[in-house]
Amino acid sequence: MASDPANTPRPAGPDPSAVAALLAGRPPMARPLPFFEPEGAPDAPGPLFADWLAGAFAAGVLDPQVVTLSTIGADGLPDARALVLRDVDADGGGWIFAIDADSPKGRQLAGHPVAAMTLYWPLQGRQVRVRGAVEAAPREVSAAEFATRSPGARAAVLVGRQSEPLASLADYDLAADRVGRLLDLDPAATAPTHTVYTLRAREVEFWQGDQSRRHVRLRYTRTDAGDPAETRWERTLLWP
Repeated sequence: MASDPANTPRPAGPDPSAVAALLAGRPPMARPLPFFEPEGAPDAPGPLFADWLAGAFAAGVLDPQVVTLSTIGADGLPDARALVLRDVDADGGGWIFAIDADSPKGRQLAGHPVAAMTLYWPLQGRQVRVRGAVEAAPREVSAAEFATRSPGARAAVLVGRQSEPLASLADYDLAADRVGRLLDLDPAATAPTHTVYTLRAREVEFWQGDQSRRHVRLRYTRTDAGDPAETRWERTLLWP
């Protein structure tokens, strides 16, 4: 017997055809966007990034310091997640972040110490892409960075077990409560696996969107032997 289409259960959520309608009704970058003149860009990407980041904060971009970090898994496949950028070594071409070395991304970096970062600031139609080798900071540097974090952030790191299966949120709350009491007794407690990393850029690309699709892309390519003290860059304007 043929099924009655009227009685066929429909999947919950929006009709898939509505997704296309939503996308068509909200064209990207249909708004005033900043002007970017690549000929006036600095010789190195660090100062330009700092200027763009300051502009994102001034424009009210939410969480402009959040980046997407892409690494390579043990299976050879790419993996990506959002995290917080901690600092930029403008002179040495380094983008700095901190994670648990025992987390999946930490283990991926141990196996393949290379990564890419992507930032996108929608209000300004700006994107920055960074790729290169990753190096871990000395233990004392990581411990000092850990001490600057809020009690909640330090407790989360000390709880550990990132990305492992969790039976319930109550289990996490109990573990965080135990760690919180430990921090009350010893505020200077550190997490031995908390590690500061520097993504030492080999390439950095700045992308300024344009309503008419006349996007401006400027790529910096490192031309020195990798010594942060002697960093040199080549600038190249790219076709949109």
